Amino acid sequence: MQNHRTIITLSKSQKLTVARIILSGILLAVVSFLPLEGILRLPAFLIPYLVIGWDVLYSAVRNIIRGRVFDENFLMGLATIGALVIGQYPEAVFVMLFYKTGELFEDVAVARSRQSIADLMSIAPDTANILKGDEFVTISPDEVPVGSTILIRAGDRVPLDGVVIDGTSELDTSALTGESIPREVSSGDSVISGCINLSGVLRVKTEKTFGDSAVSRILELVENAAAKKAKAENFISVFARYYTPAVVFAALAAAFIPPLFFNGVWEEWIFRALIFLVVSCPCALVISIPLGFFGGIGAASRHGILIKGGNYLEALAKADTFVFDKTGTITTGTFSVVSADEEALYYSAHAGSESTHPLSVSIREKFGEVDRNRVRNIQEFGGRGISAEVDGHHVLSGNAKLMDENGISFEPAVSDSTTVYAAVDGRYIGCVVLEDTIKPEAKKAFSELRSIGIKKTVMLTGDRESAAKRVADTVGVSEFRSDLLPQDKVSAVEELISENRGRVVFVGDGINDAPVLARADIGVSMGALGSDAAIEAADIVLMDDSLARLPEAIRIAKKTRCIVIQNIVFALGIKFGVIILALFGVANMWEAIFADVGVAVIAILNSMRMLRA
Repeated sequence: MQNHRTIITLSKSQKLTVARIILSGILLAVVSFLPLEGILRLPAFLIPYLVIGWDVLYSAVRNIIRGRVFDENFLMGLATIGALVIGQYPEAVFVMLFYKTGELFEDVAVARSRQSIADLMSIAPDTANILKGDEFVTISPDEVPVGSTILIRAGDRVPLDGVVIDGTSELDTSALTGESIPREVSSGDSVISGCINLSGVLRVKTEKTFGDSAVSRILELVENAAAKKAKAENFISVFARYYTPAVVFAALAAAFIPPLFFNGVWEEWIFRALIFLVVSCPCALVISIPLGFFGGIGAASRHGILIKGGNYLEALAKADTFVFDKTGTITTGTFSVVSADEEALYYSAHAGSESTHPLSVSIREKFGEVDRNRVRNIQEFGGRGISAEVDGHHVLSGNAKLMDENGISFEPAVSDSTTVYAAVDGRYIGCVVLEDTIKPEAKKAFSELRSIGIKKTVMLTGDRESAAKRVADTVGVSEFRSDLLPQDKVSAVEELISENRGRVVFVGDGINDAPVLARADIGVSMGALGSDAAIEAADIVLMDDSLARLPEAIRIAKKTRCIVIQNIVFALGIKFGVIILALFGVANMWEAIFADVGVAVIAILNSMRMLRA
């Protein structure tokens, strides 16, 4: 886990605002102590008032001309001008002064939150060294075509996705994954853009353009995350749209109805209405709630967790059922052959010569070099196996379902290991037994999920029941479903969604789980470093292959939601309390200032806690 400390320097406009706040405060103190009487008091207090508030009045007038009447500038302008009209000069200046101070806090808070995202953006490389003729030329990464050879020196950031063709080194992937341990690479290994080459010199053959590379996709994802608002954010946007005009009309009613119909004192009720306006400004909610979600997304990104929007962050916090694919998610997805009949190994390796399935890959690695000229008419059956012609013989290589479907008589394996059966010309010839390794952090990750309140965890797999039970019992999954075809996983998730009132999260490896990731309420992709399918299909992307990131993501989501709820309850509670006191004549302008600016600053500071998550 990395510690990030973001240093914010004030912009030129923010420094000017600080200067105006100080100058207005000094002028207000001077004017307050001067023995001014009569008509001299108003122009004297107008000086500090306009120094600090001229831009608020300007914005209010400009927005009125554009048809946007009811905003916080209008509320502040109406309240302070009203205070000046009834002779409450110091209060008018103080309201504007504290309002601008609160706005400054908001600007700095938003800038700090955006900076935490901008830190991630620094992973984008500026240049690439491309081989042209006999020498390397430095050009922009977006000008490098696919299939080019690029040179990456020690200390350089990897500019494009590709495969190492020469050299050995270690890569710092922490900016992408949050993992501080360097990753060793050598000839034949894939590298992705955004990582830093720590030691040796690498020659890499590019496999993607810069626009399609991992770093570009990640940056696009993070930049667009703020556009996908959580329900709480949408609620506040709608709330403010109707709330502000309602407040203005309520204040007008408070100012005019008691004096006109109940013999109230005009000055007293106008003053109460002005307090009502100041208190009712919704800026505490409008700023702090989006800031909370934005901070949560930034905090997650620093842990190697990319969340595509505040809506997914909010949904993750409320999720109570987590569904996991087994291979590549709970297990490493790397199979090793533990025993094999020689003839079965030969035919299975050749039948699966074009397959990318982990079992076929492992069988080919065990067998050695495969002669693809011996193989014809390959047909792959999802969740069952492969049919092909090898040396002129019809070969079936797959699980027990494939054998049963084709009427092959065979002896089922009795172990919990994964077994691939082979048949040639309708005759069973033997099997290949493989084992998948459980990820070392899996057991601890499921324990942490239970400790943070996730009670229902479900594992889905195409393996038979005995193999699935072994993995489920080892890591602590609450239930599992085995012998599933790819389409069965979608059905299983749909069934779980119909059974549960809460959100259902599916966690997959992002390579062949796109349909299930898309169908679940929230799709979380594991091991997605550089995987296009994962980034496209998932709502949340864990940038390394560690299940330990999932409890971290849930903790961040829950903390974000907790902070947002705290801000809503605190802000509305204080505001409605002071409004009631104001209508009864108990609250004065100082309480109103606290209920507006004070509450906004406290809510913003509360939201900023996410920046340290």
